[in-house]
Amino acid sequence: MASFCSLTLILISIFAFSISIANSKTLKRDVKALNEIKASLGWRVVYAWIGDDPCGDGDLPPWSGVTCSTQGDYRVVTELEVYAVSIVGPFPIAVTNLLDLTRLNLRWNKLQDVLPPEIGELKRLTHLSLSFNNFKGEIPRELANLPELRYLYLQENRFTGRVPAELGTLQNLRHLDVGNNHLVGTIRELIRIEGGFPVLRNLYFNNNYLTGGIPAQLANLTNLEILYLSYNKMSGAIPTALAHIPKLTYLYLDHNQFSGRIPDAFYKHPFLKELYIEGNAFRPGVNPIGAHKVLELSDTDFLV
Repeated sequence: MASFCSLTLILISIFAFSISIANSKTLKRDVKALNEIKASLGWRVVYAWIGDDPCGDGDLPPWSGVTCSTQGDYRVVTELEVYAVSIVGPFPIAVTNLLDLTRLNLRWNKLQDVLPPEIGELKRLTHLSLSFNNFKGEIPRELANLPELRYLYLQENRFTGRVPAELGTLQNLRHLDVGNNHLVGTIRELIRIEGGFPVLRNLYFNNNYLTGGIPAQLANLTNLEILYLSYNKMSGAIPTALAHIPKLTYLYLDHNQFSGRIPDAFYKHPFLKELYIEGNAFRPGVNPIGAHKVLELSDTDFLV
């Protein structure tokens, strides 16, 4: 009997919540912003965005790729996913007016030009994926103004310049992927802020133009699990301190200009599954660990 009552209460709550969503109005700010985006994106998206209210209106469902939540008496847009539809043109600036966004996914399109500094207005953003586009110019330092950001995917673009060291102030950033761009600079510059990147697990810097060595201070990123430095112009010896990162699992150093020997501590590391070293100037007899494979994230990884 008790379980029946509990189930009844749950069903009543769900029904009441559904009614409240249906009766809520979408915040005018978000309606205006999404309709501006709709006007700029082209037919590939517009054909699935029916009506004027992105959160749905009457018999019309929410727009494809748009997720809304109720806050008080209004509905607000909290997620926007428009990917792999060949959107052409600059970053839709109206996106930066969706101040309640937690997830923004515009990957696998043909967006171009610079990423505007207004991206730093999305204070609630936890996931940002702009990978596989044609963005150019520098990565805006205003990304460091996103205190909730956990996952940042900027790979496979045409970004130039240095990765802003200010990103190290992001207290929740777990994953940073800037691979396959035209970035320069050094790891030392990136981690120059004391206490930076406190929870970073994965750092992808492959296929860029990084120079300099691996500083021993990189071992201060004690949560690091993946370090992907393949295909850069880095040089020098590999510091033993790096082998003291407790859960380091994948370390890709291949196709750089590293030299010397690999410290024995790496071969005794309890978690290190792969150490790839091909295409460097290491001493004869230096051996890799594991079988090399390209590390890629699936769509489900993005939802973590």
